[in-house]
Amino acid sequence: MNPSQLPARKEPGLPRRSFLQAGVAAMALARAEGARAEAGAGAGAQAEESRVEWRNKQPGMAYRRLGRTGLMISEVVCGGDPIKLDNYKHVERAIEMGLNYLDMAPAYNRGDTERAFGKLLASSPGMRDKVFLTTKINGYNQLREQMYKEIFDGLPATKQEAIRTRALAMRQERGVEKPGYYLTYFPNQQRAFEWAYIRVAMMPEYAGRVEGSRKLRQHMIDSLEGSLQRVGTDHFDIVMAPHGANTPEDLSLEVAGVFNQLKQQGKVRFLGVTAHNDPAGVLRTATSLGHYDLVMMAYNVINGNALEEPIRQAAAKDVGVIAMKVAHAVATHHKPLQPIPDWRVAKVERIVPGPDKPPVKAYLWALQNPNIAAVIANLWDETQVRENLAVAGRKVELQPA
Repeated sequence: MNPSQLPARKEPGLPRRSFLQAGVAAMALARAEGARAEAGAGAGAQAEESRVEWRNKQPGMAYRRLGRTGLMISEVVCGGDPIKLDNYKHVERAIEMGLNYLDMAPAYNRGDTERAFGKLLASSPGMRDKVFLTTKINGYNQLREQMYKEIFDGLPATKQEAIRTRALAMRQERGVEKPGYYLTYFPNQQRAFEWAYIRVAMMPEYAGRVEGSRKLRQHMIDSLEGSLQRVGTDHFDIVMAPHGANTPEDLSLEVAGVFNQLKQQGKVRFLGVTAHNDPAGVLRTATSLGHYDLVMMAYNVINGNALEEPIRQAAAKDVGVIAMKVAHAVATHHKPLQPIPDWRVAKVERIVPGPDKPPVKAYLWALQNPNIAAVIANLWDETQVRENLAVAGRKVELQPA
């Protein structure tokens, strides 16, 4: 991968002309042309600057533009899993070092992650203006599946079996569980595939009884309102909907409709989606639909080859990409998934030589891709703040896997 931080971007402006003939008239013409060129270049620079939004810019931190949002986010952003009411003060240190993006969700620690970030924002004047805030719409797919399941349970056994057969065939045809592409990042993750694909298999015949329902729309609104209240803010910069897309079909137009309503009310600014399962399929669909501004997806040294082309396509459409589960391929805090297979750790050690810990090497690997805006890291304490934020701006020569 090209190790440059960002693609070069030319400032628009008028070229200066040189004139061969001497004389007062020619000199005057040259001065006039030069003045127009400087004015044009200045206007171009201002236009370029207006396309980006900076917060908490600090020396020692590197920043990248998050696609067409224009948000200049720190190369390492803060994940919400470890953040609790009794464990958030170390994030202040991360912000002092230039981190400017906080990720959260209602499901994290039963809402306490959002409450903890709310306490952080209230801890000092102006803290809200230093960071971009992201939350997620939890439970959206679960509600959809519940509604489809109610229909499914009322069908004859032969019809149910036909749907299950079709769902399994779709999973196999798409290769979404192929080793090296599918990785387990948290316990019971694979269970999501069964009902996700049963739902997809039912959609051609039964979508009219579920999709676009008032219940689903209201769920999105209620979820966001709850997050606003817990954090104590009047808006989020980004909302991810749904949280944890399992199939490309999860990216419904209905989500865009509700998002636009919330955006008009000033409660959200940009729309994203997250994906652990089938990240390539979800990214391709989000890119093609046009209403998603960014995707946060599982991307690491194990599944990376399958994602390179979709990531390039997203960059061409100016869809931002944040890499998650980058370090989870080589380290995990989930005890049922321990120990991580030795061959995964050996792979990142080969690709990124040196004394860094495997998770740090995993972040370094991902950030060598110029089309990735940031990696999301779990910051459990101040030690991890120092270790993980230290990867920002570093360039390494990747070795063959």
